[in-house]
Order: sequence, then C-alpha cells, then structure tokens
Amino acid sequence: MTVAAAALLLFFILDPLGNIPVLLSLFKGVPAERHHKVLMRELLIALVVLMLFLWGGQYALELMHLRQESVSIAGGIVLFLIGLRMIFPTAEGVMGDVPGGEPFVVPLAIPMIAGPSGMAAVMLLGSQEPDRMGDWMLALTLAWGATAIILFSATWLKKLLGTRVLTAVERLMGMVIVALSVQMFLDGIRSYLGSAA
Repeated sequence: MTVAAAALLLFFILDPLGNIPVLLSLFKGVPAERHHKVLMRELLIALVVLMLFLWGGQYALELMHLRQESVSIAGGIVLFLIGLRMIFPTAEGVMGDVPGGEPFVVPLAIPMIAGPSGMAAVMLLGSQEPDRMGDWMLALTLAWGATAIILFSATWLKKLLGTRVLTAVERLMGMVIVALSVQMFLDGIRSYLGSAA
C-alpha cells in the first residue's frame, strides 16, 4: 500500500465530513470563543491515541497472543458496522448517543476522530509492515491534517454545502468504507487459510 492510499483510507475512516453535524451539535452549549481551542485539543488527543496504536499495536497483539489475521478480520467487521451506520444512520448518529457539555476526550477525540476502526486500521498497518513506520506516520499525519482542516471549517462547510450534501457525502464514504471493510475481512481470511495450509 502506498502512503497516498493509506492516507486516503485513514481519511475515509476518520470521516470528517460525516462528523460535522455531530461536531456542531456538540458545540451548541460551548461558548464560540472556545470552539477552536476545544477542537484543537481534541484533535491532538486523537492524534496521540492513533500514534500510540500505530507504534504499540504490534506489541499489544503479541501481549494478547493475537494474530494479524484476527485483527484484520475484526477490523473489517468493525469497519463494516461503522460503514453501515453511515449509510443507514440512526437517531443517535454514527457513534451512538453523545453526552452534553464541553467535550473532553469522549466523544470528540474518542470515538469520533480516533474511533475503533481508525485504531484497528493503524494497528493493522503498523503490524503488517513494521519496517514502514515512517510511511504510516506520514499517512496518518496527512489524514489527520485534512480532517483537522475540514473540522475547523465545519460551520462554513455546513452553510456552503447544506445538510443534504453532507449527508450524501457521508453515505458515499460509508459505501467506500463498507467495500474496504469487506476487503480487509477477505484479506484476513485468505491470510489465515494460507498460513493454516
């Protein structure tokens, strides 16, 4: 996988456009002058969490005696469920019910930005090709940077595109994520069957 392909995959998984309505609803009770500070803090927390999973994922797998194939299959299943919720949203949104007040770590940093699928994806990248950590860090940073730009432009984008366009984009990203999840699942099964043979 190239850096650009990994960055694009991570960008789709982070789903900044789909998170705009949730972000705006979370910020309703937060003073306007705090929006950018809170968002920057949450973005940095999410980046640190994703970097920890990228670097520590392989060791976590070894500690828990998990094979890469199981992470690929589990990541595919989680990604599939998130993709389905993006295509067929519920009243609680993609990440479920969110508490009121100023967000701190939950639900903005985790699970909206650094969600289970993002954690699984970076862990999978780092554990499958640990010799390319520099590439994966660059891909994660690019995806995170694009996510940050979009989330900082949330109010403007909602006015420009409107709720219907944002919903359509989120569902399109959901379709892409479902396709990627099926590929991850099949790759995991193929790898498992190949190692068992």
